[in-house]
Amino acid sequence: MYKYVGIFMVAFAVLIFVFLGSVDGFSTSHQVCTYDATKMCKPALATAAFSTISFLLGAVTSVVSGFLGMKIATYANARTTLEARKGVGKAFIVAFRSGAVMGFLLAANGLVVLYITINLFKLYYGDDWGGLFEAITGYGLGGSSMALFGRVGGGIYTKAADVGADLVGKVERNIPEDDPRNPAVIADNVGDNVGDIAGMGSDLFGSYAESSCAALVVASISSFGINHEFTAMLYPLIISAVGILVCLITTLFATDFFEIKAVKEIEPALKKQLVISTVLMTVGIAVVSWVALPASFTIFNFGTQKQLFLCVAVGLWAGLIIGFVTEYYTSNAYSPVQDVADSCRTGAATNVIFGLALGYKSVIIPIFAIAISIFVSFSFAAMYGIAVAALGMLSTIATGLAIDAYGPISDNAGGIAEMAGMSHRIRERTDALDAAGNTTAAIGKGFAIGSAALVSLALFGAFVSRASITTVDVLTPKVFIGLIVGAMLPYWFSAMTMKSVGSAALKMVEEVRRQFNTIPGLMEGTAKPDYATCVKISTDASIKEMIPPGALVMLTPLIVGIFFGVETLSGVLAGSLVSGVQIAISASNTGGAWDNAKKYIEAGASDHARSLGPKGSDPHKAAVIGDTIGDPLKDTSGPSLNILIKLMAVESLVFAPFFATHGGLLFKI
Repeated sequence: MYKYVGIFMVAFAVLIFVFLGSVDGFSTSHQVCTYDATKMCKPALATAAFSTISFLLGAVTSVVSGFLGMKIATYANARTTLEARKGVGKAFIVAFRSGAVMGFLLAANGLVVLYITINLFKLYYGDDWGGLFEAITGYGLGGSSMALFGRVGGGIYTKAADVGADLVGKVERNIPEDDPRNPAVIADNVGDNVGDIAGMGSDLFGSYAESSCAALVVASISSFGINHEFTAMLYPLIISAVGILVCLITTLFATDFFEIKAVKEIEPALKKQLVISTVLMTVGIAVVSWVALPASFTIFNFGTQKQLFLCVAVGLWAGLIIGFVTEYYTSNAYSPVQDVADSCRTGAATNVIFGLALGYKSVIIPIFAIAISIFVSFSFAAMYGIAVAALGMLSTIATGLAIDAYGPISDNAGGIAEMAGMSHRIRERTDALDAAGNTTAAIGKGFAIGSAALVSLALFGAFVSRASITTVDVLTPKVFIGLIVGAMLPYWFSAMTMKSVGSAALKMVEEVRRQFNTIPGLMEGTAKPDYATCVKISTDASIKEMIPPGALVMLTPLIVGIFFGVETLSGVLAGSLVSGVQIAISASNTGGAWDNAKKYIEAGASDHARSLGPKGSDPHKAAVIGDTIGDPLKDTSGPSLNILIKLMAVESLVFAPFFATHGGLLFKI
């Protein structure tokens, strides 16, 4: 897997260098600054070289953080299972702390590498801050392009195994989930790590790198950059640094200040994490804004601005609202999921209809939250405001990731308990941890999607200013065709990823059936299944199938920019942003709701749930079918879409100078 990604990395790095170097015909002479005609700036060739370096750095950081996340998770799984012998509280602490380790590692990694890179590039660039921060944009591109492959590849890997294991194991053979007799069970557990941990990690890392880059690019052409105020310039990084400190304090609330003793305390404890970190962060931002920022500052083309604190705070609270709305629609404690579970009485079809309706409905409030935060932050500080609002939403990334990585860890702990044949008490405890984890994973996805919307809007703003377009007019045909095609791209992308999961799952189901039918003594538990073949099916499928969707995302901005020019490209970016966010939110929430409706019936915690039957009843089978349909939605298409939105925007930003000078070939004829 990493081999193929490595080949891609090198090839794309060469592409960046050639395209950006050719802007000025590869000349090494100094050029006049874009924003200040009196000074001379470093040549375009330098920007090309440094963009390439920062692209590689971003890519490597992204891959490393995903890899380390998987390492942490694999250690944590077994430890959680062992701790579950002592009770739910102990197991929760281990699972949560392991998630926290990963969260802090990612946040700190991104920040450290970015800070060091800026300081090293400064040695060469000196006073040319515009060029310096344009070169830094490559960092975001690197981080996100790796996240795309991690997300899509990981999503295909985990869902092929999951769907295969569920359909044959639970529906056809009536054996429990994670039963060691099921040949696909190892692939399924490995897949949880690949998709949910490595994929999610590099995805949020990408968001984080990009929103920092967008904010820095816009800042470098405002008074911070022109007057060389380094502290104010690094305001985006300072926000993130405060975020890490705040999250450190917040994690103590879950593990040290309050003991968790009963199952029902798990979910409130995780939700409190979000609230506490948001409240503390608001205070933190207020202090930092007061210390680091000058009293008033100007933003290129937009006049004098005063309030940045409000922009960050609006993003921060919008993130919290999106998190809670997502939770309301995907947790089985509330009526939406219970209605979906109830619709299973009449079979799978009604379950699917209710689930889809729930997903579409769950888009409404998050979109209003995003819209309000865009309006507020734009009116206070234009594009820079939007960029810092995105950073505000991501500032509590360490807590968000801790809550998110906690899910797959407790899921796999349950798998280990089942495979090791431990007592059913332990399995019940890990299931309780996992049910809470499912909801929190949905919250994490909500954050990722919300921040992606703000980030790509900020990147869009940076792209427009860097490609020197003054206005984007929807009524010109050039822009409108871009808009309508851009809105189609998320559908095309989702079609590819869904189909990949489907065809890989098909192979998996056939293989699992073949083993059950041909290996004597497999059902009785006397013979061992051939796990390796199933793992190989998943691995091969994920490597082969992640190339077309990846190519779609990476090539679209290049093709549009070269042949149709920057105006059409700005239309494409706007279109994909507008439609991608909607599909992403609805897909994630539909899948999460189906999954938890199934868990609601299985747990049988209320009279209503018990009336829907034990495992194996008809309503339960209908719920399993819904869950299986929802798997590719919530773990492959939904989460990958936010990368599509961001990646196209950041790629356009990196190549903007090239498109501005050489783009639009078709219109020049």
